[in-house]
Amino acid sequence: MVKYLGTRLYFTNESIIRMRLNILYGTAAIVILLIVISLRGIIFSGVAYADGGNMRLPHRVVEHHDEVNLEHFNHLFMAVEIGQRKMAVVNIYSEFPDYLYAIEPNEGFACVDDAARAIVMLSEYIKRHPSDEIKHKIKLLVEFILYMQNDNGYFNNFIWHDLSINTSYRTSIAEMNWWSFRALWSLEVAHDLVAFDADLTGRIEKAVDKAMVRIKRDLAAPHHKIENVETISLPTWLPGKYAADQSAVAIIALLPYYKRSADAQIPLIIDGLARGIMQMQKGDENNFPYGMFLSWKNNWHAWGNSQAYALLLAGRQLDRKDYIRSALREIDYFYPYLLRQGFPGSISIRREAGIFVKAGEQSFPQIAYGIRPMVFALSEAYNITGDKKYSARLAEVKSWFTGNNRAAEIIYDRKSGRTYDAIVSPSGINMNSGAESTIEGLLVRLR
Repeated sequence: MVKYLGTRLYFTNESIIRMRLNILYGTAAIVILLIVISLRGIIFSGVAYADGGNMRLPHRVVEHHDEVNLEHFNHLFMAVEIGQRKMAVVNIYSEFPDYLYAIEPNEGFACVDDAARAIVMLSEYIKRHPSDEIKHKIKLLVEFILYMQNDNGYFNNFIWHDLSINTSYRTSIAEMNWWSFRALWSLEVAHDLVAFDADLTGRIEKAVDKAMVRIKRDLAAPHHKIENVETISLPTWLPGKYAADQSAVAIIALLPYYKRSADAQIPLIIDGLARGIMQMQKGDENNFPYGMFLSWKNNWHAWGNSQAYALLLAGRQLDRKDYIRSALREIDYFYPYLLRQGFPGSISIRREAGIFVKAGEQSFPQIAYGIRPMVFALSEAYNITGDKKYSARLAEVKSWFTGNNRAAEIIYDRKSGRTYDAIVSPSGINMNSGAESTIEGLLVRLR
């Protein structure tokens, strides 16, 4: 069963009136001119290309980061009741032009990944806008995450339209994967926010402990073996053997758990993951690919590439300057390269004659989930260093959402709160607005 929850001026002298009106008209003309110039800068910045399709981005972009509109998120949010337990999900798909819901036939209509994303986003939102309603939504989403935990400690991901759990499809199996790490992250974020509910807090702790039994078993005591894949030397002890991107989410989830539990085994697990991530960093200031963290095997993809952010968080919390140096290397040298290239979606590399060369590149699709990790990393780099170059570059990257992109299109619609699903070509965007895009876009607005 599903339940949807004048200032007036007075003049007595005619000459004074004329003089002041002339001043007023002159001032108004100047203001209008400045507005026109500003609008031209916003509209046309980022649509001028250098040879080879590279994009010139402005050095300074003014961002109104407080404009966070939850309207479309609230449209996707749905309260449900399963076995007398009230909870909530976030509909995955919302299709243009009417933004009705849709169901993926192999997966389902809602998932842990997006519910967990929503918890993280709402936890940021509530810092600026304290609200009992938002706390209640977090609580309902937490109930869904808890419901989706498998007996093995990990989490199934998708739920069918009849509210049964999809336990068999490859992106929904309860295993050490994106959704299990993101579930753990969200439960740790929510823990203190739902402290008003002792029963729920206790069940969060129990679920986290259950997951940690598996994580400790699966990630403890890495063997530190290196393999060559497509001519690239890679660590083999990460989740899925080579998944540096998933490792980053694991670190982000483990850090608050360690802060809360003081479990001495956690820094060792984090260090193993961090060492693997740093092993997958290739190039430097002067050599391609300029300190890039590979995501998987010899491939980098923008989506979910949170390695720099994870290392910065871990470096600060655990006082590991080597983590921070590694993260800043990607931010300082690879991020500018991405900006010059117009935010490509993915890059693959190989090694030839002792140097790294590009094996392939895909410019599209470009999605919010590919930009948000850069925003988080740049924000954290500024928090740690205080260097204004990071805040300036943060504004450049965020301007992707406001038209400074290869399609010269607005991707975040302030009026509706929608973030569109993708830029698919230099002249086109996918105007659907699903859960991932919507929540990732809101996370960017909150930074």
